[in-house]
Amino acid sequence: MNKEKEFLKSYDMSKYERPSVTADVAAFRIISEESESYRHDSRTRLSILLIRRGGHPFKGMWALPGGFLQPDETIETCAFREIEEETAVKPAALMSVGLFSQPGRDPRGWIISNAFVSVISDPAVKERSGDDAADAGWFDVSFDRDEDGSHRLTLRCGDITLDARLREKSTRFGRTDFTVLDSGGLAFDHASIIATALTALRNGAADFDFIFDFLPEKFTLTQLQNVQETVMNISVLPANFRRKVSGLVAETDEYIRGAGHRPAQLFTRKK
Repeated sequence: MNKEKEFLKSYDMSKYERPSVTADVAAFRIISEESESYRHDSRTRLSILLIRRGGHPFKGMWALPGGFLQPDETIETCAFREIEEETAVKPAALMSVGLFSQPGRDPRGWIISNAFVSVISDPAVKERSGDDAADAGWFDVSFDRDEDGSHRLTLRCGDITLDARLREKSTRFGRTDFTVLDSGGLAFDHASIIATALTALRNGAADFDFIFDFLPEKFTLTQLQNVQETVMNISVLPANFRRKVSGLVAETDEYIRGAGHRPAQLFTRKK
């Protein structure tokens, strides 16, 4: 023990380069154009929360909420703090989707990002830019594979369109990494982080992970199906969906009436 104390006393950390560490948050939500009616033909959209950078580098460009880790906090605490400071949105939970440490990913120097994904269940949540963010907004998400094998990530908010192109690099232990071919107006390597986070979200939704987090405590099966289809960008036959989800949900004795439709039964997730 004394030898270890002597070693630590003489240890010089300045001999080694040390990176800065940041946390970035990909927060998703589902927006329904007819959230009050619960109609089968209601349109739902997956959207992601972005901020417009108020300072250099990439001033004026759109990015994920995030910032630098402080000495007195964990990386998760940093992620929660940064998204709230920059957008006024408070996630209930975060899930790490991995480290992003490609050399040169940040022009300020050696900076490693720990990226997180979050699901915002409240469709009426209000974002508000703060701290060093000049603006904040929810962007509708489209992520598809092109004929040449590359992926196109398109994000839209009002008259703003960000159109990035990426190529799938590798899949390891269930995580898919992407190389950015064209950032499409997104700062840093955030196109890659968003693509990775969205892929993790879709993979989880296929096994019915995450999709319940988009919904209130009580929901209709149609709402639940709409969430899975929206996240995964697929269509599912209602009978097949209900068969697969039957062991995961519990009936309630409550119903909700949509305009022009028979009452729909409400369900909860089995504990």
